[in-house]
Amino acid sequence: MLPGIGVFGTGAVVKVLVPVLREKGFKIEALWGRTLQEAHDTSKELQIPFYTNKIDDVLLRKDVDLIFILCAPVLHAQIAVKALGIGKHVVCDKPAGLSQSEALKMVCAAQYYPSLISIVNHSLRFLPAFSQMRRAIHEGYLGSINEISLIDIRVQMGSLLNDCFDWLCDETMGGGTLTLVGSHVIDLVTYLVGHKAVRVHGIIRAFTKTTNKIKGIRNISAPDFCSFQMELANGTLVTATLNNHVAGSGFHQEVLVCGKSGHLAVRGGDLFGRKHNDIKSAEEVLYLDVEDLQCPTPVSVIPRPYIKGLCKMIRALREAFLPVREQAGWVKEPVQLAATFEDGLYVQAVLEAVKKSSQNREWTIVSILKEQPDPNPLLSAAVRRTTISLT
Repeated sequence: MLPGIGVFGTGAVVKVLVPVLREKGFKIEALWGRTLQEAHDTSKELQIPFYTNKIDDVLLRKDVDLIFILCAPVLHAQIAVKALGIGKHVVCDKPAGLSQSEALKMVCAAQYYPSLISIVNHSLRFLPAFSQMRRAIHEGYLGSINEISLIDIRVQMGSLLNDCFDWLCDETMGGGTLTLVGSHVIDLVTYLVGHKAVRVHGIIRAFTKTTNKIKGIRNISAPDFCSFQMELANGTLVTATLNNHVAGSGFHQEVLVCGKSGHLAVRGGDLFGRKHNDIKSAEEVLYLDVEDLQCPTPVSVIPRPYIKGLCKMIRALREAFLPVREQAGWVKEPVQLAATFEDGLYVQAVLEAVKKSSQNREWTIVSILKEQPDPNPLLSAAVRRTTISLT
């Protein structure tokens, strides 16, 4: 039997996700909104029977066993830790909190309750084109993993802002293309090649300070452009450019991976490749995205690759709760592909390093917070927080 779902959030992602969940057989039992009016309006639109603006009113419901956290990042850690503590499965939108310290709390909670599902919504992992790209990389299409020299990622899209001033306008609240799109990019690189960044260099800019509807005493601080480089542990160089200034022309995303033997490229949802010994020939089509999306929702709200990946992730989540898996203790097996809270902590470390690099205008080491037992338990039973460098 599929678990009842409690949803935190009332934004565009929620209005896309709820129909997908229902199409897969899940029942949405409760909805939380920042204000009671927002919760009421969204619950009425999505036909959700219970709504509230109090977090505990959703978490403590007996008919809710799976939590989707799709609200402002400032609440991600608080809700996730509390939900795991009372035995609820958790799917959290990116990023994992607002900082490494918040992400670390989520990691510790997930480790304390290992039987519960706790994943981050990095849906590109489930996009078939990237699954095929990862397989080709590990099967040696480009040579060995250590022979991959360059990964170049370019994302062009319109504004991420709403019509009114909210957390999406504020960098300190988790808004901006680096956090909302860059987190996907950072996670995707590790998923594809299995290596993490050891140092980064980046530049972040918020060119749009006001809009026709957001003006006055409040200025927009969320960046709408960023370009950063990552040096991975195996020496691979990653370059990423994220641009929110291409209004009206849709969404364009290209991920190019170059190795000793050739290159692979995902454009939109299609995978292309070419061997160096076939340089005179055109790229071969390795995977063409012709599968019907089959999601009962307008795909214009969120770019198609992210929507399709989300649908695939929900399908895997559904399989995780099949009775045969619950009885055998295999609940987590179908979602092993998903990003964990540990992955979310690493993404936060890279995000913080990119921001620091942009401020200092220099290469910055990526350091991950980690809790370790006190070396002298006789003096203290607490844990101390140390900074562990990936280098």
